[in-house]
Amino acid sequence: MRPDANDMPEFTPRQNAVLEQALRLLVEGGEKALTTSGLARAANCSKESLYKWFGDREGLLSAMIAHQAAKVRTHERSGERLTADLLREHLELFARDLLEVLAGDVSLALNRLSIGQSGPGGSKLGKLLLEHGRRQIDRRAMALIDQGKRAGLLRFENADAAYHTLYGLIVSDLHVRMLLGEPGLRDNARQAERAVDAFLTLHGTQKQSADAPRVSAGR
Repeated sequence: MRPDANDMPEFTPRQNAVLEQALRLLVEGGEKALTTSGLARAANCSKESLYKWFGDREGLLSAMIAHQAAKVRTHERSGERLTADLLREHLELFARDLLEVLAGDVSLALNRLSIGQSGPGGSKLGKLLLEHGRRQIDRRAMALIDQGKRAGLLRFENADAAYHTLYGLIVSDLHVRMLLGEPGLRDNARQAERAVDAFLTLHGTQKQSADAPRVSAGR
């Protein structure tokens, strides 16, 4: 199962390279450094190409956020039958990617910038981060756990609540602490394993437990 096309914008390799340059400019120089002229120079392309690909500044920011969100993978291989092993593999992949992206300079810069712009009505960047970042990630992960339920591997009454349990087990208060300046985890893989173990203990079925590999006591 692949995410819906609406959830994962398709960018060409050239456009992805430009978006990476845009994210670099934002991290290194803040929002003021992210100008059409500056990005055209950094990415070695024309301003006309930028407008053609991304539209206005809001379109560029939306594309940057979507590009960043796409780095959090969930379920990439189409046509496969979801087994207990594959479910765990995909959940751990999602958890590792999520931790890596949230701890990265780009995510921290975008979130700090959004917080700095917040007022009584919120910030435009904050709304873009929710719609093109967090919600894209949420929809893809919820599609995976829905498939896990259909395969008889997960049990829950509300997919949204089950997903937010998974998200909370993965992230906990780590992102807030990193936004405040604490370093990220030394071992994202170990945190991902622990979070998925706890999630499957809460929401796994007998079928999932029977099919799952045995976990060593030292894990």
